Amino acid sequence: MSDGSMSLTLKIWRQADASSQGDFRVYKVHGISPDQSFLEMLDVLNEQLIQQGEEPVAFDHDCREGICGMCSLMINGQAHGPERTTTTCQLHMRHFRSGDTIVIEPWRAKAFPVLRDLVVDRSAFDRIISKGGYVSVNTGNAPDGNAILIPKENADKAFEAATCIGCGACVAACKNASAMLFVSAKVSQMAMLPQGQPERTMRVQSMVAQMDAEGFGGCTNTNECEAACPVGISVENIARLNREYLRAVTVGRS
Repeated sequence: MSDGSMSLTLKIWRQADASSQGDFRVYKVHGISPDQSFLEMLDVLNEQLIQQGEEPVAFDHDCREGICGMCSLMINGQAHGPERTTTTCQLHMRHFRSGDTIVIEPWRAKAFPVLRDLVVDRSAFDRIISKGGYVSVNTGNAPDGNAILIPKENADKAFEAATCIGCGACVAACKNASAMLFVSAKVSQMAMLPQGQPERTMRVQSMVAQMDAEGFGGCTNTNECEAACPVGISVENIARLNREYLRAVTVGRS
């Protein structure tokens, strides 16, 4: 369009509830600014649908700052869209062209059942965390920086693992719907710090057992999870998780 705005065709998954059969619906949107975020574009669509007396498209969002991990969408077959290390809410429409057809659907995984439209139930992650993603040590207020001596390499790697926002993109991108990257990040951030040592053996066994109980698939090391992760969590954490699990099983038998 002459004013620089975009016209798009949206092919969106619509599903009334968890027990209903869903299907794709096609919508047209016009006047989209290249500077709008992907979620703002969906806001425009929903305003249009409401004006037409139709049900708006349900999708998850919260902070819209790339922190909360709620904006879980498959966009043209890619978790969070075509840009690396970018959440859906941080994806801007300038990465698409006017006239494009964009396919939007929810995460696809047995452990992430669709609740409505583009919203899925990711409470499986919460149940995994509840099995060991905590420390029992009363750490009190934040201590001085040098009060507990931690090698910088360990501190850096623990911090990198802790940046996982729990969005589930790793599960959605994996051909087996594996949650190994998520679980390994949560195990790593605790295992590499002294505060995480009391539950170290219990933590990894309990979290892995819950992951399996939730129905997530196994890891076959295709690394698609790392490629889809909006914060760049490394698959090195999966190797660390495997070592932690082997250690825990060995300690338990001794």
